Amino acid sequence: MLPRFSIVIPCFNEERRVGETLRVTIEYLTINAPESELIVVNDGSTDATGTIARKILSETRIATRLLENFPNRGKGAAVRTGLLAAREPIGLFSDADLSTPIEETPKLIEPIANGEVDIAFGSRALDRSLIGVHQPWRREQAGRVFNLLVRVATGLPFWDTQCGFKAFRLDVCRPILESARINGFAFDVELLFLAHRAGLRIREIPVRWNHAEGSKVSFFKDSLRMLREVIALRVRL
Repeated sequence: MLPRFSIVIPCFNEERRVGETLRVTIEYLTINAPESELIVVNDGSTDATGTIARKILSETRIATRLLENFPNRGKGAAVRTGLLAAREPIGLFSDADLSTPIEETPKLIEPIANGEVDIAFGSRALDRSLIGVHQPWRREQAGRVFNLLVRVATGLPFWDTQCGFKAFRLDVCRPILESARINGFAFDVELLFLAHRAGLRIREIPVRWNHAEGSKVSFFKDSLRMLREVIALRVRL
C-alpha cells in the first residue's frame, strides 16, 4: 500500500477522455491507496467535462472533490488550485491524458514519504527507452530545445521540466505554490525554479511515458509564450 496522498487532475475540455482517466485513477487508488483523495479541477471547460467528472466522482467511495475555475485561467492556475486544496501531506498532479501511467506513482510518492526529497517529478529525458509512443519529431525536438533554453535561462540542473507528473511535500511547498504567478504552460518551470532557489530537495526521476493525441499545447504559439514566460520569470526573480 502507498502512503496517503492527494492526486490532482487539471482538465480543460476533456470530455472525450476524462471518463476513462477518472475510472483508471479511481481503480488504482482503490487498490493501492484507498485513503487518498482525488481532486479534479475543471478549468473553465465549455464542453461536458464537468458533468462527466461529477457523475463518476459521485459513484466512488474514494474521497473526491470537483473544483471549478471559471473562466478558464490556465493549467498552472488549475494545478495550484488543486494542490493548495489538498488535505493529504503529499500532493501529486497528473495530466488528464495519463501520458505517464498512473502505475508510475510510487516512483514519486515513496521518496517524499521516506523523507528523501521535497519534490519528485517525472522525466522523459533521463531514460528515453521508457518512452513507448513518441511525440511527432518536430514537437519532440522543440521540447528538447525548450528544456535546454530553460537550463540556460534559470540555471536549473534538470533535463525535462515539462512532464506533467510531479509530486510535492506540501508542508514545505505550500509557500512556493502560493507565491507562484504563471498560469500558462511554463508554470512547471516557475515552481521548480522557486523551489530550487529556496533550497528544497528536488529529484528528477525517469518514468514511462506515451504521447497522447489531443494536446492543448499549440506547437508554435504556446512554445513562444512559454519561452517569454521563462524569460520574464528570470528577469522578475
